[in-house]
Amino acid sequence: MDIRNTPLSVLDLAVVKQGADAAGAISDSVKTAQAAEKAGYRSIWFAEHHNMQHVASSATSLLIGHIAGQTTSIKVGSGGIMLPNHSPLVIAEQFGTLETLYPGRIELGLGRAPGTDQLTAMALRRTNMNTAFSFPADVQELWNYFRNDDPEVKVRAFPGEGLHIPFYILGSSTDSAHLAAGLGLPYAFAAHFAPAQLKSAVKIYLDKFRPSEQLQKPYGIVCMNAFGADTDNEAYRLSTSMFRMFIGMVTNRRQPLAPPVDSLEPYWTPDIQHAVAQMTACTFIGDKKSLHDQLADFRDEVPFDELIISSYIYDLEAKLHSLKLIREVFA
Repeated sequence: MDIRNTPLSVLDLAVVKQGADAAGAISDSVKTAQAAEKAGYRSIWFAEHHNMQHVASSATSLLIGHIAGQTTSIKVGSGGIMLPNHSPLVIAEQFGTLETLYPGRIELGLGRAPGTDQLTAMALRRTNMNTAFSFPADVQELWNYFRNDDPEVKVRAFPGEGLHIPFYILGSSTDSAHLAAGLGLPYAFAAHFAPAQLKSAVKIYLDKFRPSEQLQKPYGIVCMNAFGADTDNEAYRLSTSMFRMFIGMVTNRRQPLAPPVDSLEPYWTPDIQHAVAQMTACTFIGDKKSLHDQLADFRDEVPFDELIISSYIYDLEAKLHSLKLIREVFA
């Protein structure tokens, strides 16, 4: 299937690399955003995670503001804000401020997961640990803060009220697909780490979609891992940093993003390899021709309107080159 002119975006977690620190990770994120803007990517999103020593995107709204201030045209957003961790009013005020500072460039992706472990979720949510169950109502409350035009309403969001920030529902299961379809919002599926329910979720979203004020027809986004290089072998070598990161997740031995290696054999057993393969099944690796063929086949299997590229590449210049090559695949 023809994949030309498919909108492309970038997902970035400001991951700390081996031998570096959070300041270096954020600096790399700025350079990534600037390169993505130059290459013609539609947007760059940052994800909320907590209590993760090697991820520097926990204060997501602050990072979005910093990146927007260092770029000029690329849209900047959350992939996502984990709404159960926050008051909808606070998020309305934060993103209303961002939209006021950078009009027309801010996007608000929303998820229901905590973005962390249970103990940290308790620290974030204090005495209210049932907020995930109120996610649909919280999304609606947040929407109402932006759309309110009644001066008699007792609680209002300033800045925020009257601003039309696009909402996105994020998810890795069929539950989120039902919600996005019912609300008539764009739907972004996290296939970069949880691809198992991708096809089922996309089908539900397309079948159940109801038009809304924001969106008249479904808009599906798939986030996946992609690694581009001048040769297939070099692209596979670059990808070993990501695979080592997922090995750390599976074994609960998280480390900073490590340099690439020639072989992963010393780092995993067959059981670990199988677990990592399930998590990274939506990963595309190769030179421009290989990537084109893989992604065209993927589009034959899964309908999507936009792709979000996640690339855990240790060397910044190699990462920027990869993003440039991937963009060229879709030109």
